[in-house]
Amino acid sequence: MTLAALTNLPPAFWGIATLGLYGLARLIYARKRRWWSSPLLVAWLACLALAFALRVSYADYLRGTSWLLSLLGPATVAFALPIYEQRHFIRRHWPVLAVGVLAGSTVAIVSSWLLAKSFSLPPDLERSLVAHSITTPFAMTVASGIGGIPQIAAVSTAVTGLLGAVIGDGLLKYLPLRSSFARGALFGMGAHGVGVAKAYELGQEEGSIAGLVMILAGLTNVAASPLIAAALT
Repeated sequence: MTLAALTNLPPAFWGIATLGLYGLARLIYARKRRWWSSPLLVAWLACLALAFALRVSYADYLRGTSWLLSLLGPATVAFALPIYEQRHFIRRHWPVLAVGVLAGSTVAIVSSWLLAKSFSLPPDLERSLVAHSITTPFAMTVASGIGGIPQIAAVSTAVTGLLGAVIGDGLLKYLPLRSSFARGALFGMGAHGVGVAKAYELGQEEGSIAGLVMILAGLTNVAASPLIAAALT
């Protein structure tokens, strides 16, 4: 098959290739649990390398994978289930959860804004990076609502999650976090989706708390997006 034929592959190829590479990445991670073998990182780099090798533009890739993006809507709605399952935990610890989520979200937003300002980034990129510390469905929603670029927000969210999981794993060796609540909250607030997966490796309770904190942080940022947009204007 010639290079010209390969570059004219049907759009459906990219959706199948993305799922296949992600499945392969999960198998690699099951055998070698290291930060550099994270399925998110391996599948991401593999898709990038394949698209580059076949000289396929992002627009062409997106045409074949847009249906995957459409699944983010149902995934966002599904986040209501863990909140319902953890309703008793929320009632019992809501003051700590509220303070932690608000403090973590504020630090993430302000630090992102200051970093973007220090590099004199364009306003749309600046607004896209503001939402990087919440899980992808919420980050894309917030970025769209405050005048950012949802796709940039998704990429920065993925990078933040990977780095957050790596750094969080290292911090556990030095911070005296003995409770499952503290360990789960660390990963849920600092590394969202990737952090939740990492927290489940520590224990069921850590994973549940990480997922709850991630969801609450996402909902808080979505609810506050009009205030964020006003503050950035």
